[in-house]
Amino acid sequence: MIRMTDPIRVEQRGAIAVWTIDRQDRSNSLSRDTLLAFGRLARECMQNASIRAVVVTGAGEKAFCAGADLKERQGMSENDVRRQVELYRSELGPLDRLPKPVVAAINGVAYGGGLELALVCDLRVGAAHCKLALPETSLGIIPGAGGTQRLPRVVGEARAKEMILLAKPIDAETALAWGLLNRVTPAGKSVVDDAVEWLAPVAGGAPIAQAAALEAIDRAYDVPLELGLELEKVSYEKTLVSEDRREALAAFAEKRKPVFAGR
Repeated sequence: MIRMTDPIRVEQRGAIAVWTIDRQDRSNSLSRDTLLAFGRLARECMQNASIRAVVVTGAGEKAFCAGADLKERQGMSENDVRRQVELYRSELGPLDRLPKPVVAAINGVAYGGGLELALVCDLRVGAAHCKLALPETSLGIIPGAGGTQRLPRVVGEARAKEMILLAKPIDAETALAWGLLNRVTPAGKSVVDDAVEWLAPVAGGAPIAQAAALEAIDRAYDVPLELGLELEKVSYEKTLVSEDRREALAAFAEKRKPVFAGR
């Protein structure tokens, strides 16, 4: 079933939700309404047990998301822009904290805020023709939706500085080599279909364990190892008392595939 949460088209394929920015006339740019829609969808998804993972993409084949909606920003005061930039944190924050894997299916250019949206996601799959860039310094600003913080954590400080200071796009193969993409979809195949197929182990996996793994990784990323190990212990405890863990043991003993219920 497909429904519209303007301006995002929503579809559920089994246990995987597909959220498509449906603004081809604006290169799927991030308007105020688009950011608010992401916030609503992420908050709803937290309470929806039928969704095990989310794929975020853009309509068409040219643009995943070209960044901020510059037409919308025309005429905005400095304070208006400040409030708009704050929406990136308040409305994409729930997506960042979603206790379910989120994958960006990058079907075309991901520039500026578009790449920052992809960086909010846990994983990134790119079409063979996609291009990625943070061009803000060439426009007299800097990435303001987390790009200066998340990009170095993914590709390292030197490559992040290269992308931000040179403000030039990189192609899919370079992004894959740098670790910015986890996977490149072969030419001629839908990047969304590829991402959904790739996520099959997640869709059929143990959601409590997946959420605990994401929590352990995200909470401990920038803390000393000893503290990270303690945080991992807290997250592990959530899986230890779950019915899913007992189901996995029973399935192993009975030589069958486990059926995880998320309890």
